[in-house]
Amino acid sequence: MQNPIRLTVDAVVFGYDAGKISVLLVKRKYEPFQDAWALPGGFVSEDENLEEAVTRELLEETGVSINYLEQLYTFGKLGRDTRGRVVSVAYFGLVKPAAFRIKAATDAKETSWFDIQKLPRLAFDHDKILKIAIERLRGKIIYEPIGFELLDKKFPFSDLEKLYTTLLGREIDRRNFRKKILSLKVLDELDEKVSQGPGRPASLFSFNKERYFKLKAEGIIFEI
Repeated sequence: MQNPIRLTVDAVVFGYDAGKISVLLVKRKYEPFQDAWALPGGFVSEDENLEEAVTRELLEETGVSINYLEQLYTFGKLGRDTRGRVVSVAYFGLVKPAAFRIKAATDAKETSWFDIQKLPRLAFDHDKILKIAIERLRGKIIYEPIGFELLDKKFPFSDLEKLYTTLLGREIDRRNFRKKILSLKVLDELDEKVSQGPGRPASLFSFNKERYFKLKAEGIIFEI
């Protein structure tokens, strides 16, 4: 009799802070891949849906609770798990690491943030999952303002430029970027300024989420 297919979930949680992108990983307590670093995740119980499972696993293994994780992709290549035929549904999200106090538990020995440019060797096919998640993140930020929540409520425009440069992994044309962003009319320029060294103080901005969703409903295309 053929063994049944088992279902797991994995969470790719990206962190952004001070011009650096990191990912939350756990060190596995048990075999397979004991003591190897991996994405938080685990098996789905019969009495829970996928979203409940990934939220539970992330909280249990890292202490991190996120309201929304977006489904990324389903990974089911033969031989990806030595325990049998295992299919994993991966999710991803983007947060500010400073907003969370991480703590390893259940089958995770340790948990830590890693710079995506300085990753350890990962268990299973998690390097492939992470690569696809990075591609999705960089594609998504071009057409949806997912990064604004990573900034302070009031921010100089240079912080927004730095955010996009970091998430896209490349330099941007600053003049065209500023022109494009301001033309979307989703930023409010405030009557406040901040000093950033020599030169004139810079204006502060805030993201108008209510206006963005109104414009989106009217058919606005957010594209950088």
